[in-house]
Amino acid sequence: MTMTLYHCINARSFRVLWMLEELGLPYELKVLPFPPRSRDEQYLEVNPLGTIPAFLDGDVWMSESAAICQYLAARHSPHTLDVGVDEADFGAYLNDLHFGEATLTFPQTLILRYGRFEPPERRLAQAAEDYTRWFLSRLRTLEPRLATREFLCAGRFTAADVSVSYALMLATDIGLQDRFKPATLAYWQRLRARPGFLRALEAQARAALEQGVSTASVACWDGR
Repeated sequence: MTMTLYHCINARSFRVLWMLEELGLPYELKVLPFPPRSRDEQYLEVNPLGTIPAFLDGDVWMSESAAICQYLAARHSPHTLDVGVDEADFGAYLNDLHFGEATLTFPQTLILRYGRFEPPERRLAQAAEDYTRWFLSRLRTLEPRLATREFLCAGRFTAADVSVSYALMLATDIGLQDRFKPATLAYWQRLRARPGFLRALEAQARAALEQGVSTASVACWDGR
């Protein structure tokens, strides 16, 4: 049975799309206008939360992007994009996988909300700046590690790299790339050149065109 991914351009669901392309799995991509909860009311029948992504694989339904990456890696790429419980870096892998969402993407959602998406009278410039500093301070913890290795853990590209790299993609979308440290910037440039990443970009643009959805990046903050 073909898997189905509900997606907004460059939203957190891009993590899942990238994983699907890295794994070469068949899938159906449904691209929605942002924000889907208010611009496509039928989507609430798929995901009552109204957030992106929603992922279906037979009877499996998921809405958390990092968890979906872990699911796909474990089921379709054990000991490759996944790190097994018998490997020394299993704990580091899980930590990095969830660090990408819980620690790096979270503050960016607040930067976007209070710096861009709220009506002008509700925007909070100080909050946006405070959470920018928070994001950058946590991002700096990657620098000494990336200065000595190509990937985050296990000596290979894994779902943890997908999770963390999406946070770098989002930071690029909102204008923070010039504040990356050198090793982090080099890591991001390497990963964004991967064929699987480029195929995911092409897939979302093609599906959006076919489905009549704007391909403008929304730097989506309200998915998971």
